[in-house]
Amino acid sequence: MGDVSERERKILVAVDEGEESLYALSWCLRNVISQNSKDTLILLYARPPRPIYTAMDGTGYLFSADIMATMERHSRDVAAAIVEKAKKLCKDLNNVKVETRVESGDARDVICEMVEKLGADVLVMGCHGYGPIKRALIGSVSNHCAKIVKCPILIVKKPKDSAA
Repeated sequence: MGDVSERERKILVAVDEGEESLYALSWCLRNVISQNSKDTLILLYARPPRPIYTAMDGTGYLFSADIMATMERHSRDVAAAIVEKAKKLCKDLNNVKVETRVESGDARDVICEMVEKLGADVLVMGCHGYGPIKRALIGSVSNHCAKIVKCPILIVKKPKDSAA
């Protein structure tokens, strides 16, 4: 029983541009990661897939390679900024390995696939708290993952800002 803390856990944290995911990450750092463990923390960002454009849009305008390259570069820059922000939160961890992954695709699919592929022991994600209409339209990523992944999943809700 005594060697439970010695086991190397892979903790996958899904990050995105929302405050909710960064809150979930900082909650995880305070409550899930043990400082002197052999845990590996994997920060995963699912980059939205590049929209498929036909050669011409409705006005007969041809999307140039330059515009496509600019959009791709912007998407990569956004991904880098999000991962960087998440890594900053982890800077004080001592013996915990921090890895980052950026994968392209629908967040629901990417997160579930990476949990499986990396053999994560636990998945941590934020809860956006979308209203019923938005949730019905785009679906809840955390709900989807909770049904699919085989490891425990921790969905961290950001408290409503109180007038402190």
